[in-house]
Amino acid sequence: MFIRQCIRQIDGKRQAYWALVESHRTARGPRQRVVAWLGKLDEAGRLGVQQAAESAGPRGAHQTASTSGRQKTLFEEEAPGPQPRWVEVNAAGVRVENCRQFGGPWLALELIRRLQLDEFLERAMPRGQEHVPWSLSALILVIARLLEPASELYTAEQWYPKTALAELLGVSVESVDDNRLYRALDALLPHKEQLQVHLKQRLGTLFALEYDLLLYDVTSTFFEGSANFPMAQRGYSRDQRSDCKQVCIALVVSRCGMPLGYEVFPGNTADSSTVEQIVTLMEERYGKSDRIWVMDRGMVSEKNLEFLRQGQRRYLVGTAKTLLKKYEQELLTDDWHQVREGIEVKLLSMPRSEDDETAADGVPADDTGKERKEIFILCRSRDRVKKDEAILRRFEQRIEERLRGMATRCEKQHRDVQKVEREIGRMLGQNTRAARLFQVTVEKREDGGAQLKWKKIEGVRDWATVSAGCYLLRTNVLDWTDEELWKTYMQLTEAEAAFKIHKTDLSIRPIWHQKEDRVLAHILVCFLAYVLWKTLGQLCRQAGLGNEPRRVLDELAEIRLVDVVLPTRDGIEIRQRCVSRPTEHQQILLDRLQLRLPFRMQSGGPTQ
Repeated sequence: MFIRQCIRQIDGKRQAYWALVESHRTARGPRQRVVAWLGKLDEAGRLGVQQAAESAGPRGAHQTASTSGRQKTLFEEEAPGPQPRWVEVNAAGVRVENCRQFGGPWLALELIRRLQLDEFLERAMPRGQEHVPWSLSALILVIARLLEPASELYTAEQWYPKTALAELLGVSVESVDDNRLYRALDALLPHKEQLQVHLKQRLGTLFALEYDLLLYDVTSTFFEGSANFPMAQRGYSRDQRSDCKQVCIALVVSRCGMPLGYEVFPGNTADSSTVEQIVTLMEERYGKSDRIWVMDRGMVSEKNLEFLRQGQRRYLVGTAKTLLKKYEQELLTDDWHQVREGIEVKLLSMPRSEDDETAADGVPADDTGKERKEIFILCRSRDRVKKDEAILRRFEQRIEERLRGMATRCEKQHRDVQKVEREIGRMLGQNTRAARLFQVTVEKREDGGAQLKWKKIEGVRDWATVSAGCYLLRTNVLDWTDEELWKTYMQLTEAEAAFKIHKTDLSIRPIWHQKEDRVLAHILVCFLAYVLWKTLGQLCRQAGLGNEPRRVLDELAEIRLVDVVLPTRDGIEIRQRCVSRPTEHQQILLDRLQLRLPFRMQSGGPTQ
């Protein structure tokens, strides 16, 4: 920082004024910018300002800017300097200009620096001939996805100009457009695997995470538009949008929901067909250790379980509800163990099957003739019992009313048998929860019309009542209690919560991109934003603020960056770029998170 003399022509006379100038880095290289106009200074004033500009700040007078890690600034609170020189300000003319969002972008950058994501991107995406480094463009995408997820066009034209990222990153508003952000997606995608490895290691270091328990689940996200590429397919939609093409996303997280990695599959991929590929990929990437894989019943098949057993892997999985039929007698006994209010469990041996080759003690054996050591955990939720019964009753009443109405129409009208059968099929397909309770037949009358006959199957109704609220788990972890196994399986909700955050807070859906690589890059940006989300959540948990990152983001996002303009008696305007003072609640959050909010912005970065 230094002072520079500026000459102006006023009434035909040359007048000398002094300006305080600072050098700073931008995407185009080093630049100089006027920090403040100092007006006319006498020799004493000029020397005083020059001494302040050249002072070394709080780190010591003999340290240079390079050794202190940042450029010396004039306005350090602790910096030694001359006595202040006062100017007269026209209070009526004081104004605030250029109000921008500061708290959210600044907090996002703090999270990025803690994860060393900026350093990784700078190494992985070296500077070339581009006007703005791809690493900075990628950071803009990730921060925008975290704070205000929208299209690249909206981010460039609407969101970025309203934020302080231009000052925080040194990338001007004019340098950011949708084409640059699209190309940043292309530049970011090749580093997907290295990013996952880096973030896993960094998260483990920051929070001392253990990856002994891995939760695995699959979801889908749909497209708007044609999406004409091989990965976009129609399949089972978790978003109730079977009319749209989609892709499937497989995510692996730790017991606290910290992401370990993800993969993208075609939209028509069955969940169970992804298990072997994901497990193998995680072991190749992070090594094979004594982990426990937790998956829901959609992942389970005998082939997958055999694959896990062959690699000496441990697992805890859900099972198809049809297997409950083998434990009908156990459902009726009273030897349940209550692990939580309304939750009861019991440990069971493997069911005997006529098709199984059994060992001497009745436990089924695998293909090699060795005993398969597994146990089953029978679980019952009292709350779920009431819910299942209410759902079943509602669907049952709906089907019964529709069947009565259809039977009456068949009696009064001459209806085609095939049309009635199709109508019944559609109706039962819309009420699958209770369709198995009814036996429906359509016969042809003597006059050629349709005659509808139906009845309830009481045995099925009784079984539905007995099995309501019950589910079955399966594991080869033999040294845990039933309570430990149940609680571990319940942690699978962390993976489900991760998908919910992706779809609601980060707006991963719908996808508007029409190129496969852009789609994959869009999902990668959402994944990186989710890592920032979970990092903030973990910091909140450590600080005793619960686990509500969105509330913290929304609260700190109210902090603004403004330009304060002070007109002086001499006609010179002093312009200061200041950060709004946090409220009492905001300051408590900052103190708990051990974050120090800058109080003023210098060119190229904040001043503490």
